[in-house]
Amino acid sequence: MPKDSSGIKIIAKNPLAYQNFIIEEKLEAGIALLGTEIKSLRQQSPNLRDSYVHFSKKGERIEAILENAHIPHYSHGNLNNHDPMRKRKLLLNKRELNRLYGALTQKGMTIVPTQIYLKNGRAKVQIGVGKGKKRHDKRETLKQKTADMEMAKAMKRRGRS
Repeated sequence: MPKDSSGIKIIAKNPLAYQNFIIEEKLEAGIALLGTEIKSLRQQSPNLRDSYVHFSKKGERIEAILENAHIPHYSHGNLNNHDPMRKRKLLLNKRELNRLYGALTQKGMTIVPTQIYLKNGRAKVQIGVGKGKKRHDKRETLKQKTADMEMAKAMKRRGRS
């Protein structure tokens, strides 16, 4: 995929994040990866469909962990290749971790990855903090999307005649 003007190369997006959640806030976090994982990210696309972020507390320290993100095996790897579904630590500063942990403990809030990208050669994940959509919310979103597409088609047809 081509880089945009800011040096960002988008590797994978999570289409279900916006379909199943109302994303209220987005943050950028680094990912602690192994050598074969970063090579695999550059070579092929990971799967973020069922992934989520949870927190583990070790004493006073809080860590954000990305789970269920599938990064495939590196094709030129050896026996020491990484586990594709392993848990990966997210690199955030203490203030961001505390704020996210507070949002997670509120009723109905969840943290999901929305996309993985390379920014100046470093792997980053964009995480969204939001609430799960109910069935009627999903229907309303679908109605709005359909209405927008029909309006765009009508404007395009009107411009031709």
